[in-house]
Amino acid sequence: MNTEPEAWERDPYRTIARIRTDFPSKFGVPRQSGMVPQLLARVVFEPAFRSLDAVRGIEGFSHLWLVWEFDKSVSGRAWSPTVRPPRLGGTQRLGVFATRSPFRPNPIGLSSVSLEAVELDGPEAPVLVVGGADLVDGTPILDVKPYIPLDSHPGARAGFVGAHPEDGYRVEVCEELLARVPEGHREALLGVLTQDPRPRHLHDPERVFGLPFAGMDVRFTIDETTVRVVDVLPLVTDPDSPWPGYR
Repeated sequence: MNTEPEAWERDPYRTIARIRTDFPSKFGVPRQSGMVPQLLARVVFEPAFRSLDAVRGIEGFSHLWLVWEFDKSVSGRAWSPTVRPPRLGGTQRLGVFATRSPFRPNPIGLSSVSLEAVELDGPEAPVLVVGGADLVDGTPILDVKPYIPLDSHPGARAGFVGAHPEDGYRVEVCEELLARVPEGHREALLGVLTQDPRPRHLHDPERVFGLPFAGMDVRFTIDETTVRVVDVLPLVTDPDSPWPGYR
């Protein structure tokens, strides 16, 4: 007798963990995992999945895949077969399956991260410390899988993404302002600024942007070549603003 439940009777996908990062909002989050390897984050499992046995052997892998939900982009709206990628200035439409847009039939994201440490002690253990994550703080993690060398395809074509290489910006910040950033987060902040955290369509060199990062409001201007940090303040979040980083 077949006791396998019908597909619609199986448990729905569940959040197995949440990630803890320095980004309280999506403003400034790297556009791709691995762009800023200095960014450290912690994958904290939900109590039902907080098992040392579940991560047995994971330390043998240098990198992991994180499967996660675009929970900040779930709006209940119907999906569209085409989207406007910000990388193309938001003026050209491409098929949703030819992009990494968060507005998909199933709002699922995929990130490749480095495994920096496995914390086996403490009330939340096991905790995975990962590098290069491109996720907002609190993002639901649906699965964790090991990355293996066969996952890499060095000759792969990159479509419209490959036409816009990330050369990186020069960052100017005085020592006084940099000292206001928690010491363990300074290198990661500089990496984020190097990659231009603005939305692609905003090109006003006079505009002062505010980047919420590691409990700080990092204010900067940016022109064609250089990011200039003009102030670093304690972060005060406006609960009514969907974009607390905009000024």
